[in-house]
Amino acid sequence: MNLGSKPSLKTLTKRAIQKRKEQQFSLEATAKAKIIRMSPLKVRRVLRQIQGCSYEEALILLRFLPYRACHPVAKVLKSAAANALSNYSIPRSYLQIEKAFVDKGPTMKRIRPRAKGRMFPIRKRTSHISIVVRSTFSRYENDVKGNFLPVSIG
Repeated sequence: MNLGSKPSLKTLTKRAIQKRKEQQFSLEATAKAKIIRMSPLKVRRVLRQIQGCSYEEALILLRFLPYRACHPVAKVLKSAAANALSNYSIPRSYLQIEKAFVDKGPTMKRIRPRAKGRMFPIRKRTSHISIVVRSTFSRYENDVKGNFLPVSIG
């Protein structure tokens, strides 16, 4: 049994890479829109299609999809891109949608009169839209403060 053995070079390299990943934070920008007067089910249908796309692809998709939910989703996406530009100086062309999800908001309850003095409930649902965008550049191409640094290739 060799108690004084040194770790292999491969193990040291894995540890160094893991340590570097832990030290550096990912560049993510978020945007939220609350109490949008639209059902979460209808908004979710749009968000599923743009998740994982780049910023430009998502805007093109939202422009030509035939759903009413595309307009508020596009506004939130543009807001997230503006947040990335102002907080981390990441250009819009390097953004990718990491997460796009919708939560249920407060429900407005109304009534519909029915026969014989009865009433039928109407639920006007609202939703909270959240979009998280991240930089497509690797973590090693950012400076210490997390600002974007363009790296020339070649």
